[in-house]
Order: sequence, then C-alpha cells, then structure tokens
Amino acid sequence: MVQLAGICGAVSCLWLIRSRLSKGPDRRSQQQSKAAESTNEIADNQKINVRPSSRAGSAGIDLPGCGLSSFEPKSWDAYTVSALVELLALIIERYRDNGTGQGIILIGHSMGCSLAAILASSTSPHQSRITDHTLGLVGICPRSSRLSEKETVAVRRLLWVPNVLFDLWRRWDGRGGTESASVSRYVGKEADLETKELQQTFNEQSKTAVWRRMVGGLLDKKGEDGRLIDGLPGREVWSGLEIPVLLVTGEADTITGPKEVEKIAEFLGKSGAGYKLSNDAAGGAIPDTATIIDASIEKSGRSSGVTAKDDSLSTQFANQVDGAPEAQTSIASVIIPKPRKLLKLTILPAPASHALIYTSSSCHILSGLISDFLAAHVDPRLSLSWQLQYLATDGKWELKNLIKWQAVIPVSGVIGGVFRAMKTLREADERHNPNRFAEEWGPAGSGEARIGDVVDIGHDSPVYDPHGLELGGVRYHKFPTVSKIPPMPSEVNSFIEVIDRLLAERNSRASQSSDPEKVIVRKAHDQDLVIGVHCHYGFNRTGFFICSYLIERRQYSVQKAIDEFARERPPGIRHGHFIDELFVRYCVGLKRVPTL
Repeated sequence: MVQLAGICGAVSCLWLIRSRLSKGPDRRSQQQSKAAESTNEIADNQKINVRPSSRAGSAGIDLPGCGLSSFEPKSWDAYTVSALVELLALIIERYRDNGTGQGIILIGHSMGCSLAAILASSTSPHQSRITDHTLGLVGICPRSSRLSEKETVAVRRLLWVPNVLFDLWRRWDGRGGTESASVSRYVGKEADLETKELQQTFNEQSKTAVWRRMVGGLLDKKGEDGRLIDGLPGREVWSGLEIPVLLVTGEADTITGPKEVEKIAEFLGKSGAGYKLSNDAAGGAIPDTATIIDASIEKSGRSSGVTAKDDSLSTQFANQVDGAPEAQTSIASVIIPKPRKLLKLTILPAPASHALIYTSSSCHILSGLISDFLAAHVDPRLSLSWQLQYLATDGKWELKNLIKWQAVIPVSGVIGGVFRAMKTLREADERHNPNRFAEEWGPAGSGEARIGDVVDIGHDSPVYDPHGLELGGVRYHKFPTVSKIPPMPSEVNSFIEVIDRLLAERNSRASQSSDPEKVIVRKAHDQDLVIGVHCHYGFNRTGFFICSYLIERRQYSVQKAIDEFARERPPGIRHGHFIDELFVRYCVGLKRVPTL
C-alpha cells in the first residue's frame, strides 16, 4: 500500500498516514534529530478532517514550535524552507517502508503545499529519496510563487519589530474576538461561528517567536554563485511535478485564492485556454465523482497510467480475493503502474475560504474530493469502498454479525414525514420477522405513522419471505443496490422515482371508492402511512437514499437531512465516505474542470 503525508501550513502540522512502520530513523545532523524528536505530538482537534486517513494507519506530527511540539530548536536556520523540507523528508523516510519500496502521497494546505511541491518535484533544488517515491500531490489553497519584492520588503520590516511590540499589534488586530480582522482574514466574514471560534483559538495558540522564524524562513536566499538556494517554490519547481496533482481552493480565499491554482496550471503546461471552470451543481446534483469519466487532455505519448478501471489490476485483485485469507493480505503488496501526470482543479463556492480543512461546510466536500482523486488517479486500493468490498472476510450472518444485527433498533422514528429506516427482517428471528412486523408496524397496527410499503435495497435475496408482509397489508418492493459503495446518481434518481410512484399510488387508491365518506376515511388512513426502507442494518445505504430524497424533493440542506436522519436513526450514517459524497454531490456552485 502507499503512504499519505499531509502537510498543513495553517496550523503547521504534518499528517503521516501509512500501512506499516519501518524500523527506526535514518541518521542526520544532530540539529535535525532534535527537531524530529520534538515533533512527536499533534494537537487534538477533531475539526481538522483528512478523512483519507481511514484508508490506512496514521500518525501525526507537529512542526517545531507548533501545536503540542516544544519550541526547539530555536535557531532561525532551522525554520528556513530548505530546513523544513529536509526535516519532513527525514520524518517521512523514518515511517516509510523502504524494504517494499512503499510510495507516498503528499497532501498540503497553504504553506504545506509549497513544502510538498519541493519534496515531490523532479526539478526541485532539494531532491531526496522522497521524490522518486511520491505518487501524487494534493494542494489545498496553494501559493504559486516566491515572495514578491513588495512582500519581501514588508517581511524584512516586520522582522525588525521586537516581539513585545509585535504582540501588542496582534492584540490590537484581534479586537472583536470572532469578528476581528485577524479571524476574518482567514475564514472570511461569512463563516459560521464555530469556524470563527476555531480560528480564534488557532490565533491565540500561535507563538510570535515561532511565527517570525517561519515567515523569515520564506525569504529568498542566494548562494555564493548568486543562484537562489532557498525560499518558496515558483515556476521552476511546480513545472517539475510528473505525478497526478489535485488543486483545491475556496472562492472567498483572500490569502491565496483561485488565481494561484490557475498560475500553477500554467506552470504545469495546462494554460487557461485549455480548460474552463464550470458550475457542476448550479441547479442540482453534480455528476458522481466516484464514476471514472476519462475527460483528460493528454499530451501525445503520455502513458495512460492507472485508474479504478484498470483491467489487469482488477484481475490481480479478483484472483487474490477469491483465494485464502493469506492471499487477501497480499493484495497490499501488488505492484501497480506509476500514475501518469495529470492535473485536476476544483474551486469551492463562497463562503469557502482559506480555512477549508476545518470549516464544517467544506471539510466533508474536501474529503470527498480527495478520496475520489486518490482512488481514481493514484491507486484504486485507496478507495474505502474497494477496501470494504474486497478486504472484508466476515459473512453478514456469522455469529458476531448476528449479535451486532440483534443489537440494532429494528425501526427508526419518522424521517421527514415520509420514511422509517429499518434493519432487514429475518424469518428465523422471534421478534423482527415479517409476520410480527406486519402486526406491529403494518396498516392494521395501533401506532401512528404505520408502514404501508417496505423498500428492500439489499443486493441479495432477502432472508425472509416477503409474503408474510403482504399478508399483513404491507407491500414489498425490491430495489437492489451494492453495499459499501455510495449509490450512483442514476440509482438515486430511480429510488426517488420509486418513492414518488408509491406516494402517487397511495393517493390513487384512496380516491377509487365511490362512497365519499369512505374516500375521506381512506385518505386519512393512507396519509398516516410511511415507507420503510432497509439495507442490512439500515444506516449507510438507507441513510444515503433517504437523505437524497429529502434534499431533492423536500428542499432539505445536506446538513439538515443528515441531522434529521441521525436524530431519528441514531447514530446516523456511519460511513464517512457516504457523508462526504452527499456533500460533494449536492454542493451548489462547485467549480471543477475535466482532468488535464
């Protein structure tokens, strides 16, 4: 498997996501070793969401003086761009499985994008073993160039200001708390209160002495021959990325912004004339990002690389999965072709800002975009859906899963006035079997919001006889879908059509009697009925379909639909990639381009 390393400039944090650990660090200078040892902890913040970490084991590292790391070393030379790049290379190599030639993927935010580009670029002045093993790069709110002359002058002037005076200025800049200029500069004035409070916390935790060293380290430095040897990367570094690259930014980002990703696209040879940003969801759901659509603009002679549809790779996986458990374990060691060079750009609509990774309205969308990119263009095994399908060995009705099923509440509360979510019925169960269910929950039951129809979205034949439901007045409908994978847009459309039809048929039946009094009674009776939906446990696929219906037919926002489902069917949708896909699919104004 590959290793993911995430470098975040906003809170100066490095995420390391790996499949296994190597045995001990390489030898470096004493100062570098001390810096690495001081970065062994990461600030505990659940809002920072890099969901691809669920694909493999993970470890977090704070850069010196940031988060929970101690402010060591204090030498200004330890905070230059080249020193930080060398430190990151040291740490990544420490955890990368060198014996198997394990590849890595870099995920950077803000300044972290610049550090990641230097690590990955074939034209970088600071190449290391990391470069040859880097399989992909994700840049979130990246900067495209070195400091301008104007910026350089401003930084040098700031560095002459004593810490005491600089702290006084920071206090003045922070007047107003969550509404201060220091907060809105990063998250925007339209950000929600939770994000503003989080940014205020980050600002208060930031140490002036560390910030000054970090900013001072961004300045260009020249060697004795007059050549640049340090500073932020520009065209010469970005143009050397020979790997899949995903760039994401926010429309309301005032720190870097959309123009920066367009410049990087130009550096990579993808000029503005070659693509056009478009609104994927201006009027509704956007195309399913999990579907691989080859809309790439390739240079002649470019290798097609690997995608989720790679037939030879799929065959290797299938042959090994069908074998013994030890064969399944060896899937992780399958050698895949090195991914081809390509570029994908995405701009999240306002109020998306520089705080994409910890803003509740954008972090799920961001996670979904990253997950889809990694699975489609880097390594199919990074898809959580693939892992759940091919690496799971337990049968649904093995003893431990039977106990798990028995512990699940059979039927939820009423969701959106239309649905009840259920776990699948089981003929052999004493309580949750068709006959007992029809008596308790069917049209003849005594409770409110009884169930008139059951939609079975399980892929396999049911482990119960649907005739038992129908004898109790509950109509059964089969709508097979595949587990572990977020439903395709076409499946969602078909599901919505099924629900619309069932509701229309209910109204039609209520109006068929010639007796007006019976019509009134029948309408009142049928209007009290709801529709039961179940997969196996009634959480993930069931939740996705129900939420999609509420969004498309009842004008719920994505978050409101998810919250409604979780309130009536706690704890709600369990698979994070299902939630991410909902946010991505229904993000109005999301701007993306075909693969470049």
